Amino acid sequence: MSGRPLDVLEASLGERVTVRLKSGGEYVGDLAGYDQHMNLVLEDVTIPEAGVDEEAPAEDTTIIRGDNVVSITP
Repeated sequence: MSGRPLDVLEASLGERVTVRLKSGGEYVGDLAGYDQHMNLVLEDVTIPEAGVDEEAPAEDTTIIRGDNVVSITP
């Protein structure tokens, strides 16, 4: 999958994505929405913990501000 960032997000709507943050945190969830600032809405979110095989549950819906995002992996 290649192209402009917003095109990649559009193609990833409804798909499972991994979002890495500046703080080093990571969220895995279904991409439910985004905007031109790359603010993200994730549903059915889990938070992988370093060194642990299981993922800790988070909220049903999580909103992530775009300027905190380092990478989004579809």
